Amino acid sequence: MSDIKFQKAVPQSLGAEKIARPSISYFADAWQRLRRNPVAMVSLVLIILFFFLAVFGSSLRGLDYTRINAKAKNQGISAQFWFGADDMGRDLFSNLWLGLRVSLIVALVCGFIQIVAGSLIGGIMGYFGGVIDIAVMRVIEIISAVPSLLVTMIIMMVLGNGVFSLLVAISVTSWCGTARQIRGQVMQLREIEYILAAEVIGASSFRTILKHLLPNTVGIIIVNLTCSIPTYIFIESGLSFVGLGLQPPNISLGTLIASGQVHMDFSPHQLFFPCLILCLTVLAFNLLGDGLRNALDPRLRR
Repeated sequence: MSDIKFQKAVPQSLGAEKIARPSISYFADAWQRLRRNPVAMVSLVLIILFFFLAVFGSSLRGLDYTRINAKAKNQGISAQFWFGADDMGRDLFSNLWLGLRVSLIVALVCGFIQIVAGSLIGGIMGYFGGVIDIAVMRVIEIISAVPSLLVTMIIMMVLGNGVFSLLVAISVTSWCGTARQIRGQVMQLREIEYILAAEVIGASSFRTILKHLLPNTVGIIIVNLTCSIPTYIFIESGLSFVGLGLQPPNISLGTLIASGQVHMDFSPHQLFFPCLILCLTVLAFNLLGDGLRNALDPRLRR
C-alpha cells in the first residue's frame, strides 16, 4: 500500500511543480521588451509623427509654400506663419516639413542600399570564405582606410550638386561596416546543423544564404538601419550647409539651416526651427536604435 501511495504522489508533485507558460516567438518577446522601454517608445512615437509631417506637413496649412511674398519677408511667428517666414516670404512651417521629407528620403535610400549591398556581400564572404573572403576584405580595408566623409565630398565635387549625386556619394562606402558584421555572423551560423542539412539535400548556395543565413541576422540588420539613418541625415545636412550637397531651389534641412544661418541675427527663427527638427529627428533615431539593440539581443531573452 505504501508503494502504491508513493507512485500516486509522484505525478501529483510533478504536476504541482510544473510551470505553465505560453510559448513566445523571438520577435514577440523583443517587442514586449521594447514596450517596457519608455525612452524607446517615446522615440518611436516621435519618429512616426515626423514621418507623418514629412508626408503631409507641407500641405496642412493650405498655403503655396513656393510663392514668394515680399511683404512677409523675414516675418516672425504669427497666426499666419506658425514658424515665421523665410527671406523670400515663404511659410517656414511648410518648407520645414518638405525639407525633412527630402532628408528622410536620402537617408532611407542610402540605408536601404547599405543594408542590401552589405548583407549580400557579407553573406557571400562569410559563406564561401577562401579567396573570395580575402579579396573582398582587402577591398573593404582599402575603402575604410580613407575617411568616408572625404570620399563623399570628393564625389560630390566631381558629380556636382543633386539628389542622385548625393545618393551615389554617400552609398559608395556605406556598405562596408554592414558587410563586416554580416560576414562575422554568417561565419558563426554556417556550421549549424540545419545549414549542413540544407546543403546535404541539395540546396544551392544562393538559396542557403538568402533563406537560412540572412534571416538569422535580421536583428543586426534592423539595428544597423536604425542607427545609420541619423548619420545620413547629418551627412546630408552638413554637405548642404557647406555648399557641397543640395542647393536652392532644392529644399532640405541642410539648405534651410544654411539659409537661416545668414539671417540668424535678425530672424533667429529661420535657424532655430530647422536645427530643432534636425536634432530631435537624429536623437529619436539614436534612442530607438539603442532600444532595439537591447530588445533584439538574444542573450536578454527570457
